Amino acid sequence: MISESWIRWARRHRGIFSAAGVTLAAALIFSVIFSPRIVGAAATRRELPVYCVDREEKLVSLTFDAAWGNEDTQDLIDILGRYGVKATFFLVGQWVDRYPESVKALSDAGHEVMNHSDTHPHLSKLSPREVCAEVNRCSDKIEAITGLRPTLFRCPYGEYDDNVISAIRSLGVTAIQWNVDSLDWKELPAAEITARVTDKVVPGSIVLFHNAGLHTPEALPGIIEYLQREGYTIVPVGELLLQGDTAIDHTGKQYAAR
Repeated sequence: MISESWIRWARRHRGIFSAAGVTLAAALIFSVIFSPRIVGAAATRRELPVYCVDREEKLVSLTFDAAWGNEDTQDLIDILGRYGVKATFFLVGQWVDRYPESVKALSDAGHEVMNHSDTHPHLSKLSPREVCAEVNRCSDKIEAITGLRPTLFRCPYGEYDDNVISAIRSLGVTAIQWNVDSLDWKELPAAEITARVTDKVVPGSIVLFHNAGLHTPEALPGIIEYLQREGYTIVPVGELLLQGDTAIDHTGKQYAAR
């Protein structure tokens, strides 16, 4: 709300503002100073991963974190292949050590194989040098199998602070979060997983699933069919991200810098 004292001051200085334009001028100043983007930038000044992308096109990314079991990896590959969908898999280095054949299968199927740390630690408890070592060890393992070095990283537990994100960026790697959480790791029924995703997805969304989620393979076909029926194109995160001069707002949305 514009204060009465501000308006009284402006009216006393009519040489600066016309009487008719006082309220309009004040409103314009107010709207600029308190716009969400400026408030967010001034209020937070945080280092953030990308949670979603400012997209007018109906693009969405499906992502899978792999940190423990491997029993459904081939099922996920088969389901995604049946619908012609490419996804992004974030792998822990220890998982890569145990299941190198699955890492190759994911890469051979055309999915993005990206980094989820080497040992799945709480990164905010580590020094920047230790964070970088976690990222590099996992990337080395993935590159040795796929021939491609990961350019994207997902923080274990979704936890991060400014030092963590700064360390990751220093490696030329982009940290990726999500704005739609399937909560499949809680072993929710397939119908509930489906509802959580389809109710919340919007253009530019990044959806979180887990490899070895108990009901994820059961829910995935219905989710894909819904998205395709609604006109969405499902792309890997690397294709969802904007290129060129970009920034991230206080909500974690990547947008084209203007």
